[in-house]
Amino acid sequence: MIQGLNMDRQLLVSSLIEYAGRNHSGTEVVSTDSTGREYRSNWSEVRSRALLVSSALQSEGVNIGDRVATIAWNDHRHLETYYGITGLGAVLHTVNPRLRVQQITWIINHASDKIVFVDADFLSIAESIAPDVPSVQRWVVLSDELPSTSLDNAVAYEQWLREFEPISQWPIIDEWSAATLCYTSGTTGNPKGVMQSHRSIVLQTWATCTGDGHDVNSGQSILLAVPMFHVNGWAIPFASAMAGAKLVLPGPDLSPEALVRHIQSENVTFSAGVPTIWLSVVQHLQATNQQVPSLRRLAVGGSAAPRSLMDTLEDDYGVFVSHVWGMTEMTQGSAGRFTNRVQDLPRDEQRRRQAMAGRELYGVELRLVDDKGEDVPRDGTTPGELLARGPWVAGAYFDLKDDSTHIADSEGTWLRTGDVATMDSEGYISIVDRAKDVIKSGGEWISSIELENAAVGFEKVSEAAAVGLPHDRWGERPLLFVVLEGNQELNKDEIIEAMRP
Repeated sequence: MIQGLNMDRQLLVSSLIEYAGRNHSGTEVVSTDSTGREYRSNWSEVRSRALLVSSALQSEGVNIGDRVATIAWNDHRHLETYYGITGLGAVLHTVNPRLRVQQITWIINHASDKIVFVDADFLSIAESIAPDVPSVQRWVVLSDELPSTSLDNAVAYEQWLREFEPISQWPIIDEWSAATLCYTSGTTGNPKGVMQSHRSIVLQTWATCTGDGHDVNSGQSILLAVPMFHVNGWAIPFASAMAGAKLVLPGPDLSPEALVRHIQSENVTFSAGVPTIWLSVVQHLQATNQQVPSLRRLAVGGSAAPRSLMDTLEDDYGVFVSHVWGMTEMTQGSAGRFTNRVQDLPRDEQRRRQAMAGRELYGVELRLVDDKGEDVPRDGTTPGELLARGPWVAGAYFDLKDDSTHIADSEGTWLRTGDVATMDSEGYISIVDRAKDVIKSGGEWISSIELENAAVGFEKVSEAAAVGLPHDRWGERPLLFVVLEGNQELNKDEIIEAMRP
């Protein structure tokens, strides 16, 4: 073998903030905290304060590979810990505060977190779990001054940082070292830890920045409406630094009034979040007769956006909606940008593709198999279990090496996603259902998601849920529950007719 003669440089998370601080130093990072106070920073300041965080962590005896947790909103302090923790070589463990207290306790113990950064809004969580998490040696409250608390060994973030000088530079560590730790929601048993390396973070961030990803670039103003504790904020905190884009962090207030205010005042061009957020935003815009002229594109994930919502955003507000698909085990695996061929299709056909979950990004391979593990046709109609592999796809769970139920083959090269999907000849996927939720009736798979989307598309219905009901003849039959809009009235025949293809 003849090797190439390129320089050997490690792909590290610290390189992202170093680049942003050096080349986009004045580009703004705008943050709102839980009190509604705005803080205007920039990439140079984020870098400087992240170096301070690293210095403070060093003083606490934090070493490479130690886990450091955050329980926090989307704001500038949380962003500083993102880079201060990973830059030092420790592992950033973002904890979802919406989990049950028992789950949070289990997660922190399983991770053996040494330090926990906690937003003042979540002090009650920290105080309730503190006696049961012996690995935690320091609680850092993300505030100017320390509020009244029963926590032992607690310190206010700003007072703590003032005690130190920033480290001169971040260490060069192995790119295969762990950088982040996120836990699954634990809907079936205890949550499972997904650990991403520095290399995998940088590679998925590159994919996010590409034109077929989120097209993140230095000309954008990005509103992060995805919680930073949820799958690393879909990699957008990292991508914004890699591209040198303006980043707007809204804090805990994701009300439509607050989001519209941020979009208008910060000239936001791109945002990401779950469909329910944007449904509320559209309703607010319609009720107040406002526009968001700077906003050009939204990425939606977590669930499918109703076709009616996508049409309204594009037709009335000029906002293109792109579906993304991913999971804790891989962050993002697909995105919904159009191929050249799809761009030449009639608009209705384009919108049919737009409503799908996108196409695989370079770096991730997607595959559909039947119950026997055989590939199913890419015909857009035949469902199969969705498998994935790639350099940022989890091959194992943290400290759970005996669990291989997520691996689909004996070579350990494909991840079972748990989703049932179809894929067309262009590679566009549609998530039909979760494998455990699909309704199997008379030998056919019926998608609960498709039933729910069809119901919600009816103007009288605001929410819908479909479940499988045991049936002597058919095995299962779908049962649909709906919540009506306002004071609407509805009979069975009316909704069945509305849901017909």
